[in-house]
Amino acid sequence: MNIGQASKQSGISSKMIRYYEQIGLLETVHRSDAGYRLYSKEDIDDLCFLRHSRDLGFSSKQMKELLYLRKNTNRQSADVKQLTQEHIETLNQKIAQLQEMVDALQNSFDNCAGDDNADCAILEDLGQAR
Repeated sequence: MNIGQASKQSGISSKMIRYYEQIGLLETVHRSDAGYRLYSKEDIDDLCFLRHSRDLGFSSKQMKELLYLRKNTNRQSADVKQLTQEHIETLNQKIAQLQEMVDALQNSFDNCAGDDNADCAILEDLGQAR
């Protein structure tokens, strides 16, 4: 199947598929005599795997490692679990940082009168943060 069909089946844009191939995340696909990319069912499975991995926030480097582990029949599940645990820890750190941001903004928001007065606690708090 061609890149448009692969895009539709995998949910990944044609541009992103080309990018994944360029950075070595996706193995070089076969080409027709005319030079068009031809995707196999295995390629589509890989693309779907990559899309789901990306949706879960894995980096390109992590996705490459996961795809390698997926294809390596001699893999150890401990390797996959370790990589996933590290990703979970990173996500939890990001969640904590985002929650701190929400708390700070909520505090400023709660202290802003939101009326016709020019005084604004939000702007004051933003100006004091360093």
